[in-house]
Amino acid sequence: MIPAIQVDHVGKRYGRTVALTDVSFDVLREESFALLGPNGAGKTTLLHILCTIVQPDQGTVRIGELDVLAHPTLARRDVGVVFQEPSLDDRLTVYENLNFHGLAYGVPRRLRRKRIEALLELVELTEWREKLVRTLSSGMKRRVEIARALVHDSRILFLDEPTVGLDAQSRERIWQYLGRLRGERELTVVVTTHYIEEVESCDRVCIIDRGSILAVDTPSALKAAHGQQLLRVVPREDATASEIMLDYPNMTVRRDDEIIIQCGGDEFAEAFLSRYGNRIRRLSVEAPSLESVFLSLTGREIRDQAAGASERTLAFGRRGGEHTR
Repeated sequence: MIPAIQVDHVGKRYGRTVALTDVSFDVLREESFALLGPNGAGKTTLLHILCTIVQPDQGTVRIGELDVLAHPTLARRDVGVVFQEPSLDDRLTVYENLNFHGLAYGVPRRLRRKRIEALLELVELTEWREKLVRTLSSGMKRRVEIARALVHDSRILFLDEPTVGLDAQSRERIWQYLGRLRGERELTVVVTTHYIEEVESCDRVCIIDRGSILAVDTPSALKAAHGQQLLRVVPREDATASEIMLDYPNMTVRRDDEIIIQCGGDEFAEAFLSRYGNRIRRLSVEAPSLESVFLSLTGREIRDQAAGASERTLAFGRRGGEHTR
């Protein structure tokens, strides 16, 4: 079976800045596929290429059998997009936003109404259909954007950081709606995020950093191959923190008052405690996770880049390369 999406050796630069370097992967039909990486990893650039908004400098992208560069208009018929920045017209009602989108895609009137009603029910906004978008909460607006992306019966849904700025409850509901959509519409979902906890339920995760693909696999396979047990340590004194950083220069990340140490298992933790036990205020042992996978592959936590290098002291070996958009 032909994959829903095929990306082959895609590269993109913005002047001297490298955004993507030799990116290749496939997304299977009806798969939930996550692009996981920090801010500036190249996720949005890649998504814009998949959506035909940006052209790559090299490589090819296919949506089904369609070459996106050769047939962008046809490719757009099969995709729906939820952008990171709000894109609804807040002067229109919920229904008017969805209806206008259907008109733009040439969906016949009767079919358009039927789809809008079904989508509003799915995202639980039927009673809000006549409300101006400006009166909705951020989470409700996101749900409208998801519904709008499907009015033209798209088979692939792209979402760029769909839960940024939402509270925990709204984020959870967005993922619930996406799960229902996949089950009811045989939908392929591609989502970019820097929230590691959100991709545990995805079929596969593609870890991207500084414009390069580092690994693609199921969450469990990634943890088995690259995950490590982590010690999270809060020393009692700065002198102890400095000593730990010197003793484990290639295994530690310091974040505020906490030191995160990659360890090989229980024996490592026991040896560490026997040496530093009475000088530690707090210590916790964390099982292999996708966060430890990212840490192992890149030498830093995903939150380090999201917050900015000036806010973190990083001790893991750095990878080379230019900053990305």
